[in-house]
Amino acid sequence: MPRKLRELIQTLAGAGFYEISGGKGSHRKFVHQNYAGAVTLSGKIGDDAKTYQEKQVAQAVEQVKS
Repeated sequence: MPRKLRELIQTLAGAGFYEISGGKGSHRKFVHQNYAGAVTLSGKIGDDAKTYQEKQVAQAVEQVKS
């Protein structure tokens, strides 16, 4: 069962990412001082996360922990 977007956002926040303005519509952008670029999540907060979104979040969190 896929995770919800709110869970991915909590994972990012727990790793030190924070939301910045600039997302259009249902898009949210998260940045971290030790991560080049931004992680963009699209969809409503209660939607199921897509597989690529889960992978992107996992890779981003792993990169900032290294």
